[in-house]
Formats: sequence, C-alpha cells, structure tokens
Amino acid sequence: MKIAFLGLGKMGAGMARNLIRAGHELTLYNRSIEKAREITGARVADSPAEACRDAEAAISMLADDHAVEVVVCGDRGIAAGLPEGAAHICSATISTAMARRLTALHENRRQAYLSAPVFGRPQAAEAKKLIVVPAGSRERIEKFEPLFEAIGGATFIAGSEPWQANAVKLCGNFMIASMLEAFSEAFATLRKAGVDPGKFLEIVNALFQSPVYANYGQLIVEEKFEPAGFALKLGLKDVRLVLQTAEEMASPMPLASAIRDRFLEAMAHAQAEMDWSSVAKSAARQAGLT
Repeated sequence: MKIAFLGLGKMGAGMARNLIRAGHELTLYNRSIEKAREITGARVADSPAEACRDAEAAISMLADDHAVEVVVCGDRGIAAGLPEGAAHICSATISTAMARRLTALHENRRQAYLSAPVFGRPQAAEAKKLIVVPAGSRERIEKFEPLFEAIGGATFIAGSEPWQANAVKLCGNFMIASMLEAFSEAFATLRKAGVDPGKFLEIVNALFQSPVYANYGQLIVEEKFEPAGFALKLGLKDVRLVLQTAEEMASPMPLASAIRDRFLEAMAHAQAEMDWSSVAKSAARQAGLT
C-alpha cells in the first residue's frame, strides 16, 4: 500500500521501518526533517499534506492532542492532503474527545478515520512486537489489517467507534502506571526493611509471570531511568487524559487521582524527561531514602 507516515520519534521510527520491510511504499513527514532522512527506503515530504497526497492511508504517531491538531488541521495538514476515501489511522495516545473530533473532521471530507493506538516501548516497536488496538468500521479495520500485522505481534479490535480504542489505551496506560506506583511503594518499604529489591523482583516475576512487571521492575531495581523509553511527562499526560475519560463516563478513578499527584511530585523534582518508572524516586523520597 501507499502509506504516509507522520511522526518519527522513538516509536514512530521503528513502526515506519517495519512497514517498509513489509513492502509498503512510504512517504515520511516529521517536524525535524533529519529524522525522516535517517530512514532508508522511503520518500520524505516537506509537509503533512504533501506526504498524504497519493496515499491510501496516513498513519500518525505523535505526542499528544496538540501535536495531532497541528499536523492534521490547516492548509498543509493531513486532512487537506488526504484523498477522498483514504484513511487517517491515528496511533497516538490522545483524548477520547480528540478522537471524536478527528472522526467528524474526516467524515466531513469524505475520508475515513480509525484510531489504532499501540502498547509497547520503542524496543517493541523496532522488533514488531507492539500490541495494536484499532477501533472503527470493521470493513476499514479488515482493509488495513496488513498494516497492523506489519508493526505488531497482536491486534485486538476495541469497538466500532474510533474513540473506544483511545479509552482502551488510556486505561491500559493507567494500569501500567498503577503497577509502577505499586512497585515504587513496595521497593521503598523493602529497602527500609533491609530486603534486596532484586530478590523481591524474582519473587514477583515467579508470582505474576508478566514481561511488563519484569521489565519495569528491573528498571526500578537498577534505577535505570535515563534515557527514557517513555518520558514521565507523557505519563502524566496520559493519567490526566484517563481522568478526563472517567469524568465523561461518570466513573470514579480515585487511584488515578493519587497517581496524578505522584507524577506531579516527580515533575517538581525535575524528572519530566526521565522514564516514567522514575516515580520510584518519589516514593523513596517520601520514605526518607536517598
């Protein structure tokens, strides 16, 4: 397929390379053009509209709602360049409100829209092991299934409305953030009790047998918070967004509120660009540990 790919950060670059390896014809756009030129086997465009001009689908992998709005809207945006009948597939972690806005925008232009956020860190993106969660028209999802197979190891359809995939992604990230909080509190307590956190992690791995627990637990044990696989400031953004979704649904999420405050404390201690697993430093501070 002819694909426009927009957003070549740590996640997007790996996804784009896997689409090229799968034989798709890519045109790339990134705000910093040097990142686009680092990827071989694809054409580089000067604007989102140019990248989308002849595309069957445009995949965007951007940081937040604001970045999506900048790249999609306007005279040189995705919506302006994408042909009628072509699809915008947004893989960014955005608000459910933004997903509904994008759905309406593209429908008004006789374009298709799918939300297809992904779970996984940059290593998983490079290794084609992402979990892809699309939502929207089943016909459209089936049409673009080869793209999901090219970037991920598993695909789970979230629902018939695109925003439902974003709700799944936000709740999934909330679950990971909750796990980070649990690790942080447990490790701080065990350090004060004189127990080796590494030994405790072995027990946790035997108990839960989860690669997510194993990988994040090891980062916290080793205090390997830089370079960030997923920056703490982005984690805070996602916790805020899941709380917005919870408010839309009139569904209380008291733990999410507590985690937001934990992330804010970490931000106040200059951890914005550290990995979000660095919330362990906040729990350690509260426990009087250095």
